[in-house]
Amino acid sequence: MDKEEKEKELVESEKGFKRVRDQIKTHKGSFALYLILRGAIIVVMILNILGKDWQNVAICIASLGLFLTPGFIESKWHVRISDTLTNIILLFIFAAEVLGEIGAFYVMIPWWDTMLHTLSGFLIAGVGFSLVHLLNDNKRILFSLSPFFIVLTAFCFSMTVGVFWEFIEFSSDQLWGVDMQKDTVVHEISSVLLDPAGGNRPYRIDDITSTVVNGEQLPIDGYLDIGLIDTMNDLTVCCIGAGVFCVIGYASMKKGEKSEFMEQFIVEKEPKAKRKRRKKGGNA
Repeated sequence: MDKEEKEKELVESEKGFKRVRDQIKTHKGSFALYLILRGAIIVVMILNILGKDWQNVAICIASLGLFLTPGFIESKWHVRISDTLTNIILLFIFAAEVLGEIGAFYVMIPWWDTMLHTLSGFLIAGVGFSLVHLLNDNKRILFSLSPFFIVLTAFCFSMTVGVFWEFIEFSSDQLWGVDMQKDTVVHEISSVLLDPAGGNRPYRIDDITSTVVNGEQLPIDGYLDIGLIDTMNDLTVCCIGAGVFCVIGYASMKKGEKSEFMEQFIVEKEPKAKRKRRKKGGNA
């Protein structure tokens, strides 16, 4: 019995090796980029281990795990992810986690966070479009959706993911004080809490040039907004990114054909012939 189990394990490991080899052959460019970025993350992780910055080490480990996502999705659900989409996902993870968090690009480059949230809205709309499109093309599904409802669902999917991400940022800030919702310096505020009469009339303060907390002046030239503007900005640009993808997707479907541009951002079914070879453990 032990011998049979060992043989089964050997067969499974050979199949796993062949799947990895097949993915490398199919995505040569993505694999090269994967190795470069992975090597950069490992270097950063080693430097942070030497510096005993364990939070950055944890970010590096999480990033290395996220790098496996495209390959895992292809193998698990038998779909095909284009090299373009795979490369963007890898670069997005690197830009958000390594450059953004560890490299402090979120602080040094004001538009860095906005760029990433816009791109995420676009990409996640593509994921939502792909999910609906895959179901819509499935003969076992007894309904057929119009192009409008497909892009509407993709848009709502993207926005829902964006909202849940903001939940994660807010929860992390409240529980661990990590400041994922970056603060914004403003120079005017309007609040009913400052109404001298104690009523419901907003009291406005303009031309704020400094803020004092517990008798200590903060090193900013205005008032500190705690995360709200950042959250609304993130959701707004996510909406723009998702909207752009949906407009392109709708136009493509109305023409009755997929554009080359759209094909780079849509997850498609793996061909049946390739799926059968994969199950048999043969070369794809």
